[in-house]
Amino acid sequence: MRLRPAYTDHVWSYDFVADRTSDGRAIRMLTLIDEYTRECLAIDVARSLKREDVLERLSDLFVRRGVPTYIRSDNGAEFTATKVRDWLARVGVKTLFIEPGSPWENGYVESFNGKLRDELLAREQFDTLLEAKVLIERWRRHFNEVRPHSSLGYRAPAPEAIQPASLASATPQQAKQAGVGATPTLT
Repeated sequence: MRLRPAYTDHVWSYDFVADRTSDGRAIRMLTLIDEYTRECLAIDVARSLKREDVLERLSDLFVRRGVPTYIRSDNGAEFTATKVRDWLARVGVKTLFIEPGSPWENGYVESFNGKLRDELLAREQFDTLLEAKVLIERWRRHFNEVRPHSSLGYRAPAPEAIQPASLASATPQQAKQAGVGATPTLT
């Protein structure tokens, strides 16, 4: 039975997404989310990402946010590497690996990755890696701070300091009237 998130920082999920710049060169994104709040904690964008990059991002997030109880992933080499698993165990994080060929078991991050593809990657052509980093980070902030999520009562997943609690129980109509979900133009 799959563990369900019960509180903020209970279960994080991470995965990779691939795309290309207009010159055909690969870019790779490490996406990290909090399953309970749906907040995207980070999207790292580079030409390639290795286990050392995963460890560096996790270390940074653990310092800034604290350590989650669990972290869920597929069985990619960067996540199952002994160095990564041992480091996570030393800092007290339990790993949850999905069954091979079963992306639905990592549904929160897979859903997020689908939104990233549909709402940004399919609509933008990045000329440079820097442009990709800037636009992806802008989209991530919009996703966290503005974009309404039906699973969250049509509010954004950002912390209460950014998103007022009064919108947490708002109907879609009330959220719209409050201006939540207005889509900014990405230029």
